[in-house]
Amino acid sequence: MHKTIIIDGEKIHDIPSFYTHINDIFMQDVDWKLGHSLDAFSDLLYGGFGLIESTEPIDLVWLNFEKNRTDLGRELTLNHYRQKLLKPNIFNMEIIDAQIDELEQGRGKTYFDILLEIIGEHENITLIPR
Repeated sequence: MHKTIIIDGEKIHDIPSFYTHINDIFMQDVDWKLGHSLDAFSDLLYGGFGLIESTEPIDLVWLNFEKNRTDLGRELTLNHYRQKLLKPNIFNMEIIDAQIDELEQGRGKTYFDILLEIIGEHENITLIPR
């Protein structure tokens, strides 16, 4: 039997609110929280801590999916990368510049696209957009 987990897109409007909501859902019985990291989100989906116990089958229902596609879309992603440009000692500027160029040319992945890609890498998780 599949465990059903619901993401309420009404509670998501930017990257910080995405991680706040994900922590509220997945980490409610854990005494620590995920940081704002795509790698951490992927690790969470592997299971072993939080709401996902292991590689159990999960139906991930994402409410207000299209709203979040817009919320976490091109403009937000460009701003996210531009903020990284302010920290050249932490981030690889060549990679960030390339990501910005790709988005500006309409070919790059948005933050939302990256989240979907991460979810898709986990074979035990079935995404159900609503």
